[in-house]
Amino acid sequence: MERRASDFCWRASHLLTAMAKLKLIHAETIVDAALTEARKFNLAPLAVAVLDAGGHVMVFKREDGTGIVRFDIAYGKAWGALGMGFGTREITARAAKFPAFIDALTTISQGRAVPSPGGVLILDKHKEIIGAVGISGDTGDNDELCALAGIAATGFAAAPGTIS
Repeated sequence: MERRASDFCWRASHLLTAMAKLKLIHAETIVDAALTEARKFNLAPLAVAVLDAGGHVMVFKREDGTGIVRFDIAYGKAWGALGMGFGTREITARAAKFPAFIDALTTISQGRAVPSPGGVLILDKHKEIIGAVGISGDTGDNDELCALAGIAATGFAAAPGTIS
């Protein structure tokens, strides 16, 4: 398959357009709403990271009392979801069925992809990936619950597993 410079330019332009859709105000809203949800249910202190479609951290907050590796875990959940194109709930399911898959993913990603629920893709109205949120601090299920609440507060769609 022959590749032309115009193909790469189109892809770069498409990625920049996707990154532009998730604004700082959206990322801040996601984090604040996720933390509000956590306090509503009296969950353990959380760390929340929002990444744009290119994997860059837009906003990170950690509550008092979170452990020092919580940033790395939250970032790894969001980064892994972006890298695979589906939420970490799906990565977790695949890891259980195919242990060699998660070993390879861990090696390829240099340990950045975290196979635990709480990494959720952020989708626009066309179901295009515009970012991801990763949360760490409580159980994976509760981390994911807060991520979903945060994304819902922006009006964007969420994909905790595969995009349907």
